[in-house]
Amino acid sequence: MRELGLADRLEAILGRVGAACERAGRDPAEVRLVAVSKKQPPEAVAEAAACGVGVFGENRVQEAAAKIPLCPDGLSWHLVGHLQGNKVRAAVELFDLIHSVDSERLLRRVDAAAAESGRTVSVLLQVNVSGEGAKSGMAPEELEGVLRASTECLNVDVLGLMTMPPFTPDPAEAAPHFRRLRELRDESRDRTGIPLSELSMGMSGDFEVAIEEGATWVRIGTALLGTRKGS
Repeated sequence: MRELGLADRLEAILGRVGAACERAGRDPAEVRLVAVSKKQPPEAVAEAAACGVGVFGENRVQEAAAKIPLCPDGLSWHLVGHLQGNKVRAAVELFDLIHSVDSERLLRRVDAAAAESGRTVSVLLQVNVSGEGAKSGMAPEELEGVLRASTECLNVDVLGLMTMPPFTPDPAEAAPHFRRLRELRDESRDRTGIPLSELSMGMSGDFEVAIEEGATWVRIGTALLGTRKGS
């Protein structure tokens, strides 16, 4: 069977996004795609951009720093992987949205670096709703304190939350984790008054379930860009 090209894969993914939104009674315009280009060459990014993809996600700051200058201009870049403290300054310069701020200390470091760069940086707070030790993210009970600390950060704009559920071959098993993040967002919004309009959750294997539970950003890698080329 002929392997689908990128344009066909994109069309299929957008169709699945639309169907998931219809099931959930949502407007498809509420859900945006981050094409995760980790370990993909600039040529793959350029091909996706030519098909209309405008937002790309990288897991590592160092890889992004080498790749972004080789990609088409006018794209939006998101950091979707763990942010190390010693990479904050570079991340602030490279990315339009950082999905993975997972502590008050890191939030304040991003704020300080953004202030030095003379810009405001948009971030999401990563929450480990499953409690899985291998996953990054703050504990749910830490979230309110970090949100209140964010009101003191003049160069950071907290737009919402992000999570990564435990891996499971059955997407339905991820649904409770996505639901918990949405509920935590709603509770936190009520307590702090911070809008938290964005929910980054769902990847290639479970993005439809995430959309049904309220995702506004879905992070799609191999299902869109194909097998990763790097090591």
